[in-house]
Amino acid sequence: MSKWYIDAGPDSDIVMSSRVRLARNFEAYPFPQRSSIEVQKSIINETCNALFKGRPEFRDSLFLFRFKDLQPIQRQILVEKHLVSKELAESSLETGAIISEDEQISIMINEEDHLRIQCLAAGMQLDKAFELCNSIDDTISEKIDYAFNDKIGYLTSCPTNVGTAIRVSIMLHLPALTMTGYIRAFLESCGKLGLAVRGLYGENTEAHGSMYQLSNQITLGKSEKDIVESIKSIGYQIIEQERLLRQELLKKNKKKFEDRIMRSYGILKFSRILTSEEALKRLSDIRLGINLGIIKDLSEMDVNEMILKIQPGSLQEYAGRLLKSDDRDSIRADYVRNKMNRK
Repeated sequence: MSKWYIDAGPDSDIVMSSRVRLARNFEAYPFPQRSSIEVQKSIINETCNALFKGRPEFRDSLFLFRFKDLQPIQRQILVEKHLVSKELAESSLETGAIISEDEQISIMINEEDHLRIQCLAAGMQLDKAFELCNSIDDTISEKIDYAFNDKIGYLTSCPTNVGTAIRVSIMLHLPALTMTGYIRAFLESCGKLGLAVRGLYGENTEAHGSMYQLSNQITLGKSEKDIVESIKSIGYQIIEQERLLRQELLKKNKKKFEDRIMRSYGILKFSRILTSEEALKRLSDIRLGINLGIIKDLSEMDVNEMILKIQPGSLQEYAGRLLKSDDRDSIRADYVRNKMNRK
């Protein structure tokens, strides 16, 4: 069974994935950074009890990972799959994550807040992600009292999350907006609308491969459903604009456009050294070529898988050993070349 980060979904030519995340804290305990190791362990144990006793069927589909038991590469792979944050993977606290077998559900424990409940799906499926997230949240809240204020809502470590404490995001592939330079106007518009635009791995990461993560910044004063609908509405406007620009680029100079895509195809198929940045740039072109029917021997799912597997942790798992930077560039090229030549 393919995981959500490889599968294609609704409108996945533009929207690679959807994510809904809820921040929650236990009323009875201090925030993670101010709590003791004993309290942090209690948070993990009480979360497991709330889930598995509240929904016995979860015992067969949800699994607890204690980060003190994981190797650095295992932690890195979880970050690369967007299942946990870099902050959680590098934390010195007693941390954990409860992850579903299909990897659509990930509950980070003792990150910035006691719980970060997130649900993910391929393509534009924010409603599905929200419903699943809400269901998990309801199950836990039946057993645990959250830190909540009647006037301002859920209490969180960071003031920007107070209120609904919801973060709704979509991962967008926007090569046409990037090529034409319209991406600058898009970024400015998002800022005016109170939206955050980040790179592939969230805050403080660059948008390599024309991949941008769009999310809400305001969590106070709006309902959860209103925030979901707002991101959906803006997302559909972006989808329409990106598709129009793709067709315009194709019509304007078809040979030049196809040449760019096929050059990237050739580089990936025959290169012996590939940096992460160049690989993402070339895979972006390939993904665009597939969506426009220019490349027919690869699928969108093939490219999605390569985007994941060329990351440092996944590459080292593929190689079966720790790799230095130069070695990663060589192994990355080997992996991509083998993947493409098997088609």
